[in-house]
Amino acid sequence: MTKPLSWGQLLAILVATGENLPDHRTGKNSRYTISDAMLGAFGVFFTQTPSFLARQRDMQRRKGCNNAQSLFGVTHIPSDPQIRNLLDPIAPAYLRPPFWAVLQQLAAVGVLADYRSFNGGLLCSLDGTQYFSSTQVHCAQCTVIKKETGTRYAHTALIPALVRPGKAEVLVMEPEFIMPQDGAEKQDCERNAARRWVARNASQLAQQRVTILADDLHCHQPFCELLQAQHLSFILTCKPDSHPTLYEEVALLAKIEAVAQVSDRRWTGHGYEVWTYRYVNQVPLRAGPKALAVNWCELTIISEPTGAVLYHNAWATDQQLTADTIRPVVAAGRSRWKIENENNNVLKNQGYYLEHNYGHGKQYLAAIVVMLILLAFLFHTVLQLCDEKYRRLRTALGTRKTFFDDIRALTRYHYFHGWDQLLDFMLAELELTPG
Repeated sequence: MTKPLSWGQLLAILVATGENLPDHRTGKNSRYTISDAMLGAFGVFFTQTPSFLARQRDMQRRKGCNNAQSLFGVTHIPSDPQIRNLLDPIAPAYLRPPFWAVLQQLAAVGVLADYRSFNGGLLCSLDGTQYFSSTQVHCAQCTVIKKETGTRYAHTALIPALVRPGKAEVLVMEPEFIMPQDGAEKQDCERNAARRWVARNASQLAQQRVTILADDLHCHQPFCELLQAQHLSFILTCKPDSHPTLYEEVALLAKIEAVAQVSDRRWTGHGYEVWTYRYVNQVPLRAGPKALAVNWCELTIISEPTGAVLYHNAWATDQQLTADTIRPVVAAGRSRWKIENENNNVLKNQGYYLEHNYGHGKQYLAAIVVMLILLAFLFHTVLQLCDEKYRRLRTALGTRKTFFDDIRALTRYHYFHGWDQLLDFMLAELELTPG
């Protein structure tokens, strides 16, 4: 049984972060603090209510109190334009610490132990996603894409998350933004972003015995060597088209029956499937005398009644493959998809609307907005894992939309002294008990 992690502890992390944000203003007008701007914007994304702050300003006029202050610690509520202006100059690096602080809290209460995989370590999936695109609106941090049809401006981020096979919730981590880098002649890309993210966080990742999961884009020797140098393991999607030397070696070994194979027959409730694993250790990742030797495996799932191939994929890894380890290694490799389904899909289509233009700014506003959305998503996940009242309500109300529709309505018309009072009110009205 894990210990609870309270909303108060989460909010304290965010408040402490806000107090350390730089203030770039030079004038005397400082009624609204940078912290108020950050906490207010976070409140919008946490409640999934675009008009949350406008409604709380109205409540302050009517009742002399408001939920932005009681729930999120906002002293004075800035307007939306004021928030954009205050946050635009702040580099996203200033919002990295709360991601790690939350993970430390999760480790302290035992939740992170539930994410440990077959080798006692954690699985971290990396994936790039675009969150802004326009042919007109742009800033100095945009990636410029020139085609015959015209010029397009875009923002993309590499978003890591801790995943585990069989576990629905993912724990989003601090992202790395794909944006122009000082001294670089070429445009930034996802590969470079992954290398920066790993290099910056290597010491913390190594302490947790992290295995990196990523798609075929990252299955190349420089990245694998970086991971090994930082004492990190890897399980990377490995496609034939991008690894001809490796697959030629596998084909040659298969001819002399040096590629091991195991099969399982699994009942799905509707019929049997045959899961066939093939694997071999120490094959070259690329051509050349200095090629890195990796271990290769694949899984093919076939419908026994029809013979149809239901699934096929392959991976390169530094994990030793045996008849005992092949299944958990493949399960770990397959869990990479969770960052697309349980992370990116939720962020784009389940109330967070990551791709919506909340304000582009001239410097870092677009990236700061993404950081706050990711923090809101992380806080929701932590509450789902650690807060019995929150979990009880989410289960009773069914969909995420219903829950946040209720939050939206309640915080518009009622003042709550704190998060627990809000949840207690909802539980009482639904005639539910926390347990």
